[in-house]
Amino acid sequence: MRAARGTARVAVRGHRRDGVGRKSTTREPIIQEPVSSESTAPEPEATRRDADVAESSRANRGWWDRNADEYQTEHGTFLGDDRFVWGPEGLDEVEAELLGPPDELKGRDVLEIGAGAAQCSRWLAAQGARPVALDISHRQLQHALRIGGTIPLVCADAGALPFADASFDLACSAYGALPFVADPRQVLREVHRVLRPGGRLVFSVTHPIRWAFPDEPGPEGLGVSASYFDRTPYVEQDDEGRAVYVEHHRTLGDRVRDVVSSGFRLVDLVEPEWPSWNTSEWGGWSPLRGALIPGTAIFVCVRD
Repeated sequence: MRAARGTARVAVRGHRRDGVGRKSTTREPIIQEPVSSESTAPEPEATRRDADVAESSRANRGWWDRNADEYQTEHGTFLGDDRFVWGPEGLDEVEAELLGPPDELKGRDVLEIGAGAAQCSRWLAAQGARPVALDISHRQLQHALRIGGTIPLVCADAGALPFADASFDLACSAYGALPFVADPRQVLREVHRVLRPGGRLVFSVTHPIRWAFPDEPGPEGLGVSASYFDRTPYVEQDDEGRAVYVEHHRTLGDRVRDVVSSGFRLVDLVEPEWPSWNTSEWGGWSPLRGALIPGTAIFVCVRD
């Protein structure tokens, strides 16, 4: 699972569910290297402006490469090494079974898009599936190597999947790729291409309604501050105006039309409720907001 609007930079995956999943080693120092001079650069400026496919891809590849170490160190305990969680609410695939019953995953070829350190893929492998973990960030996949396992790792853009037609039975993406791409239909068409007939795609994104509210976990995040219908991308840019992080807004209707026009049949739309056990804040997600407005939308799609 990945991150969402602006909150990637402020620990979008920062909440914990104690006692759930195997404890990760990512609290320890990881893949130490000399500090880049970029670390002393001024904080990027947050704005709303257009950002095309190439700029979005370039910016987000760079952002995740630069921030992968901090991200995995801070959030590795929550993620575990081999847990499949769909969003900040903590909905676990063990309980949700959105990809199907675990005992039916055995022998299935599964593509995870935006895999990060491949925690979800490790869970799939433990069920007997044959996952492939794809991410745009080489640094994130280095963390997948550090944690270990025999899962194939592929560094590539989700808009140009390096696989033959009809290579997979299932595809999944937990906050990966789709919130960050300028052309989600290009990604969905690629996923449709590599899935076999009858294959299932399940992906989660920030619930579109959240774009109308400030990205704050407290009471200040409960009042509408922007138009839900404003699709202008959220961009963080350096002092020369170059994007260093980009996220794209689609309304709920946009997401449905993206799915259907790309050849999929939408069979379910899951909006996880905030559970009572989760008392932590996660970027703009929190128990306060979670009790009142949805934070995650999960699309369950079938390739006929």
